[in-house]
Amino acid sequence: MTAPPDVLVLQRLPTPIGLAVLVTDQGDALRAFDWSEFEPKLAAHLARRYPTARRAEGRSPVAEAFEAYFAGELSALARVPWRAAGTAFQQAVWRALCDIPAGETRSYAALAAAIGRPSAVRAVGLANGSNPVALAAPCHRVIGADGSLTGYGGGLHRKRWLLRHEGAAFNERRVAA
Repeated sequence: MTAPPDVLVLQRLPTPIGLAVLVTDQGDALRAFDWSEFEPKLAAHLARRYPTARRAEGRSPVAEAFEAYFAGELSALARVPWRAAGTAFQQAVWRALCDIPAGETRSYAALAAAIGRPSAVRAVGLANGSNPVALAAPCHRVIGADGSLTGYGGGLHRKRWLLRHEGAAFNERRVAA
């Protein structure tokens, strides 16, 4: 486990699908990513996970990778260093997300199998949904076993856009309940 950060740098980044909020530490590792309309949830996460860290507005080199991704360089986010606070199980899920290449998707069952826990499909879904470093650990690439779009914390409209941006195949007509 890495030491908690002393300073968290918040940066707002315009994207084609809304204003993003990037949170990095003093070593320029991504600690959190969310969309501006969910900033209260993000603030609660930061307060819970990093209670002693001071927050400051600023710019991080990490933003350049996000800008490149949205400009079409789909591999750019693979070079984003991240440190997310979570359980060992969550960390395993988030690392496995990084093994899904841009333009591909996995089901929750396939992700559970990839971490050696094939019966933990629901737990994988919960870990996927609690991913604080979205896009860098690409939770949007996880879809239903039938190819349907399933939940995404940033909204299904963003998940749909991200998957289309990456050229991934999914069932456009099905949205899981």
